Amino acid sequence: MDTIAIDNQFYTEFRPGAVWCDTDGRPIQAHGGGVMFYEGVYYWYGENKDVPNMPGSERVEVVGVSCYSSRDLLHWKHEGVVLPAVKDDPESDLHPLRVVERPKVIHNARTGKFVMWMHIDDCNYQYARAGVAVADRPEGPFAYLGSVRPCGADSRDLTVFQDDDGAAYLVTGVLWHKAIQIVRLSDDYLRADGEFVRVLERPGPPTARESPAVFKRRGRYYLVSSGTTGWRPNAAEYAVADRMLGEWTTRGNPCIGPDAELTFHAQNTHVLPVAGGDDAFIVMFDRWNPHNLRDSRYVWLPAEFSDTGELRIPWREHWEVSVFSALERNQNDAN
Repeated sequence: MDTIAIDNQFYTEFRPGAVWCDTDGRPIQAHGGGVMFYEGVYYWYGENKDVPNMPGSERVEVVGVSCYSSRDLLHWKHEGVVLPAVKDDPESDLHPLRVVERPKVIHNARTGKFVMWMHIDDCNYQYARAGVAVADRPEGPFAYLGSVRPCGADSRDLTVFQDDDGAAYLVTGVLWHKAIQIVRLSDDYLRADGEFVRVLERPGPPTARESPAVFKRRGRYYLVSSGTTGWRPNAAEYAVADRMLGEWTTRGNPCIGPDAELTFHAQNTHVLPVAGGDDAFIVMFDRWNPHNLRDSRYVWLPAEFSDTGELRIPWREHWEVSVFSALERNQNDAN
């Protein structure tokens, strides 16, 4: 296997929290992102924060959404900023002084389009909308179509989930994150179709939920989220359901190990099914550095499951993709 440069060293494994460089040797800029697998290639989309923080602020100007491609999940080629900021229009959702966060992309087999949803906001987080863009190729460029408040509700941290039957769902924090709203999307994935549920309702911060990430395992749906403490880490939580638009049951913090109550000083953003693995999922986290956001790091960890399907995310200083073979053998032995 080829090697990858992290902290100016070459190695062949994941090192959660280390500087992660692309194939050109530059730190990856794909924060708050997600990964799509298409025709043998993984595509990682995320917020490009490669500019200094605004003076006296824990924000950066919007650069746009970056895309990286990989075949092995370790070595990532920068495909460019596939949805750039719109610098010459102060009214644009993509203006540098706006907020563009948590981009997620899925492929619509019916239309052939690649559809990106993202959180769009103003600097005071009052705008609270979901933006959508489309492309003909996974490497973009993406054309921005506009933003909405799905089913009439505010929309903040979000993700999209594509089910086995091709149905897609927008999963977003609403009511200032006092609930998670799950909205079925139209057949072209460009609009909410009106069918939705609100789950995990809470009175407000810090127990309110944000940064939702959804995946499906053996017919059961899992939703991982974080509390609402700004850039400061808190305890992750997950819930399970038998239907996306059904009843969700909270199961507690899946993290195990040092600083598990702070989610290893990170915040979840996406759960990535590893292609070809029957039971292989990588939980993607961001370790935010609010005083220098361009240096925020990535924490990727393999998910584990008990024989009753309980999610576990143990801390690992380093690990290889081959861990999934051992995890699956252990699971089979337990059964």
